[in-house]
Amino acid sequence: MNPTFLQTPIDYLKGVGPNRADLLRSELGIHTFQDLMHLFPHRYIDKTRYYKISELERSNAEVQIIGKFTSMKMVEGKGRRLVATFRDDGGQMELVWFRGHKWIKEAIKMNTPYVIFGKCNYYNGKFSMPHPEMELLSEHEKSIRSAMQPVYPSTEKLSNRGITNKVVNGVMQTLFMEAKNHLFESLSKPLVTELKLMPKREALFNVHFPQSQEHLARAQYRLKFEEFFYIQLQLAFKNVNHKTKIKGYPFEKVGPIFTTFYNDHLPFELTDAQKRVLKEIRHDLGTNAQMNRLLQGDVGSGKTIVALMSMLMALDNDFQACLMAPTAILAVQHYQGLLELCKELNTSISLLQGSTKASERKIIHEQLENGELDILIGTHALLEDKVKFKNLGLAVIDEQHRFGVKQRSKLWHKNEYPPHVLVMTATPIPRTLAMTVYGDLDVSIIDELPPGRKAIKTVHRYDANRLKVFKFIRDEIALGRQVYIVYPLIQESEAMDYKDLMDGYESISREFPMPEYQISIVHGKMKPDDKEIEMNRFIKGETQIMVATTVIEVGVNVPNASVMIIESAERFGLSQLHQLRGRVGRGAEQSYCILMTSHKLSSDSKVRLETMTGTNDGFEIAEVDLKLRGPGDITGTQQSGALNLKIADIIRDNDILKVARSYAWQLVKDDPKFEKEENQIIRFMYAQMMKFKNIWSYIS
Repeated sequence: MNPTFLQTPIDYLKGVGPNRADLLRSELGIHTFQDLMHLFPHRYIDKTRYYKISELERSNAEVQIIGKFTSMKMVEGKGRRLVATFRDDGGQMELVWFRGHKWIKEAIKMNTPYVIFGKCNYYNGKFSMPHPEMELLSEHEKSIRSAMQPVYPSTEKLSNRGITNKVVNGVMQTLFMEAKNHLFESLSKPLVTELKLMPKREALFNVHFPQSQEHLARAQYRLKFEEFFYIQLQLAFKNVNHKTKIKGYPFEKVGPIFTTFYNDHLPFELTDAQKRVLKEIRHDLGTNAQMNRLLQGDVGSGKTIVALMSMLMALDNDFQACLMAPTAILAVQHYQGLLELCKELNTSISLLQGSTKASERKIIHEQLENGELDILIGTHALLEDKVKFKNLGLAVIDEQHRFGVKQRSKLWHKNEYPPHVLVMTATPIPRTLAMTVYGDLDVSIIDELPPGRKAIKTVHRYDANRLKVFKFIRDEIALGRQVYIVYPLIQESEAMDYKDLMDGYESISREFPMPEYQISIVHGKMKPDDKEIEMNRFIKGETQIMVATTVIEVGVNVPNASVMIIESAERFGLSQLHQLRGRVGRGAEQSYCILMTSHKLSSDSKVRLETMTGTNDGFEIAEVDLKLRGPGDITGTQQSGALNLKIADIIRDNDILKVARSYAWQLVKDDPKFEKEENQIIRFMYAQMMKFKNIWSYIS
């Protein structure tokens, strides 16, 4: 494929011109010939058959007919309309236009063969077709015709300005006429042969002008495979590059601190999943390359103990470690948890956050620089320039999607070599998405809960059952437990959400009056300090009920809270419901999640509620969520633009993704510099993509 020709601005294509070019740029992001060629149809209309008027049925289907115009007249009345009679040798029908009368009257040639296409209506014993597509039979026979008529993505503005599907189709034909000598193969011969892929030129032609259903399917497979293949190649390359070019400190031994903790102070037996993950981390830390690992595990699966033991490996090799959390509450929680776990070990741990006093900061800064401080836990405060380590060997980042890339990279520059990085998340990332968005990270998964943890019981209740739910809350509080009641928070309707929350708070206060019951309330309009006071009252057990919007923090650990009630559960996404459910079930007692809804439920809401009551497996839930919401929503704003796919779909085409991934990673393993003769085309294409990042900037 000639890259320079395809980078020609779209203005220079015959039939486009400056005005249309501006519209195509602003509405569809089409700047070059290549962009236009990659504007793939989103559906096709079957134009393999020409109907006789006598064969038409009352089905409102799209049909194609050959015939002649025999008469035309303006009909006045409710909205003027132009009506023409159209005949073939089997009968006649009416064609109707409600606008554009002057142009149509001037353009139509009477008693000349035309091909018309459109939706048929049947009324008062007659067939009619409003605003048909029309083409002289002589022109129709000359144009590049495909059996399947492509329908391209469009916008209201394009339609209003006359850039119809027919116009785009015509421009596409011109492009293919001009580009046919500039389209070359972009995959290696062994790949094309082994996978029996359609050649590139043929595939592009058939996706825009398919000759048959079979040709279209083969063309789509070929182009989807190629799109996934080059994304995976970038990820594999990034991964290998990282391991070869970015040096890390090798942790050569597992020493006394780790061993003492493992043998004498581990509060519980590690699960097999935790042992497997520790082995993977241990292997990474033992090499000369910087570790870049994502640790996924559902809420309560025991990620923190794995993080601590990884930090102890750093200490054994005379390095320091740090743990960065997105909020002060979480940082304090990690700090208290690690202090408790390490109380028998000779290690020094400190906490640094925005509210740390200047005098304490000074001590922490000094101890960090002279190496007296082993582990520093904190919030964004760890990223300040004043925070200098003597030798930072491992940085653990909790819920990394809450930190920007620039923020994370600051940790890298605290040393001569970047520290090893362990990123933790309790947000299960569907395997399909992990293969693309996080494809360059090594991924470890803790997929079992520690022994003694009981699965949370989840039930769905309608508003009509509210009194029974209140009785259940009373019974749980009588047993000494605590309860969360969460209300939705949706930015667009903040005032309404606030009202819902306050109405809910008032009705709960009536049902659970003081002094017998104490209630905390937390919402987005409160000052951060007030919010923290209320959260801490609940954490300390001074209040039995926490009424909140979704601002209650990810990861807040209140082992005594055993009931999570989610109001208007139909307004939440699946991953949010799963995250909220994870606030309970942290103690040894049986925990419950109650999803409250009205009787009016959409089909998607029903699927979400059935999924929640049917499984506690975060990965299973994430896969359903991905199918319901699509990859764009699920990656959220942090990864916006992460998957700017042109033809492939990571959900529907998951099987093609897996094949492309295995071939791409194998290629990088076998020929990392693309030196083999057969891989020269891939080397060239890869270099071009890096040069013209405009359509290949998939990776966030």
